[in-house]
Amino acid sequence: EKHLGVLTSVMSLLNGLATQQTDEYGVLIPNVVHILSVLVLKKDCAREYLYYRTPSPWLQIKLLKFLQLYPDAIEGHDISGMGGNDHVGQLINVVTRIMFETEVSDSINKSNADHAILFEAVNLIVAWGTTCPAEMREGAMNILGKFISVREPNIRYLGLSTMAQLAQIDGSVEGAKKHQATVLVSLKDADISVRRRALDLLFVICDTDNAERIVDELVAHLVVADASIREEMVLKIAILAEKYATDLRWYVDTILKLISISGDYVSDPIWHRVVQIVTNHPQGDLQGYAAATLFLAVSTHRCHETTVRVAAYILGEFGFLIAERPGMSGEEQFHVLHQHWYNVDTQTRSILISSYAKLANLYEECRPLVAPVFAKSKNSVDVEVQQRCAEYASMREAFSPEAVEDLLREMPPFEDKRRSALELRLLETEGENSAAVTKASTPSEVEQQRAMLNAQMMDEGMAPIEEQEEPALEEEMGGADAEEDEKIAAVAANPTLVGIPKDLIPAMRKAFSN
Repeated sequence: EKHLGVLTSVMSLLNGLATQQTDEYGVLIPNVVHILSVLVLKKDCAREYLYYRTPSPWLQIKLLKFLQLYPDAIEGHDISGMGGNDHVGQLINVVTRIMFETEVSDSINKSNADHAILFEAVNLIVAWGTTCPAEMREGAMNILGKFISVREPNIRYLGLSTMAQLAQIDGSVEGAKKHQATVLVSLKDADISVRRRALDLLFVICDTDNAERIVDELVAHLVVADASIREEMVLKIAILAEKYATDLRWYVDTILKLISISGDYVSDPIWHRVVQIVTNHPQGDLQGYAAATLFLAVSTHRCHETTVRVAAYILGEFGFLIAERPGMSGEEQFHVLHQHWYNVDTQTRSILISSYAKLANLYEECRPLVAPVFAKSKNSVDVEVQQRCAEYASMREAFSPEAVEDLLREMPPFEDKRRSALELRLLETEGENSAAVTKASTPSEVEQQRAMLNAQMMDEGMAPIEEQEEPALEEEMGGADAEEDEKIAAVAANPTLVGIPKDLIPAMRKAFSN
């Protein structure tokens, strides 16, 4: 069919059919390439279908969209000559012509039409991936670099979005990193959509080399960021800090900064992840560093409640590592935590109660301080607080000191899942096709090294605890299965017992300490 109006209509139908049954329409690729080459290379077009001297831009866009459904169209073909007579050679010539011969026009209408075609050509290069010639990918990156620095917000938006997709192709991220300064400027754009795309692109181009700079820039910008984008920024900063932290102490510091700047936007999975990472990495002084840092963070009367939650858990587990330092004894740890007791909700109080029980177990001087808290809270209107206080208070009366010490010792490492709760949250908010989701699901070199160290640790005999859903971590810290409750009640009902059968200890440890 030579009538461009009919062709345009047919391509709309063809794109819809090919989207549903891609394999059935692959044989039409040579025909589509031929029509595209006639429009782009020969400029053969009826006068009534010229739009500001551009041959039927709507048809060109639909043809390019059809070709994007077949990312393997050029794989296995010799494209080094760039000028063959077969359809693959024609296609390479067409895309090259669109990319490098599209000129800026004074006419807004013509620029819009030409840029629409250009972006679809770049999207085709993105679809081809590594099968596309490297020089074409590099050329596309340079073009997008110009687009993200123009004044027109729509062009910047498309440029940032497309560059994020192009940067995911192996070997292309270095080209995107050259435009890092421009992307950081776009993060302060007046248009919220442009800021979101800039955040996505920074997330994609982040790696071990530039992670600290990008994360620090994002944290600094978080102070002045709009409320509409803060939650997304906090989530992505937390993921980047974890993926590329060569020193996990920097990761802990970064999360504490997030809490201090935007604590209301730090969801439970973020601080749960801090707890898991600190627990799972006994190597070096990470646990002691985290305990000391959180001790100082909650020493002030004014700190965010999320900080109190993290500090309560970490000091309960690893506070003994800093107890010999000046001003950080077990008694001091109790005081800095308990000063927040009346300013936090029942969920945080439940975590504090577990920490108090562990402090009282380790430090005899803490027991007279903890006992009144438990006695007073036995009548709390909150069932969780009441139950914890009643169980912890009666524990020493029912069990031997050795059994209580075994129940309240620090927890073993958590089991690492393939996808953390943070990645699942990102997937939920942005969808499977998001560039950020693809980036987050790809393990970094740092994460692979940590996984090897954890595997070695497991081989040495430190078995991980079974990890439940991360958002339910606070429930794990005090909840118990009905069967375990029955076992504990049966032992507690007989006050003459001074020891605990060894087969009951794991269940009881989960009930009292997990």
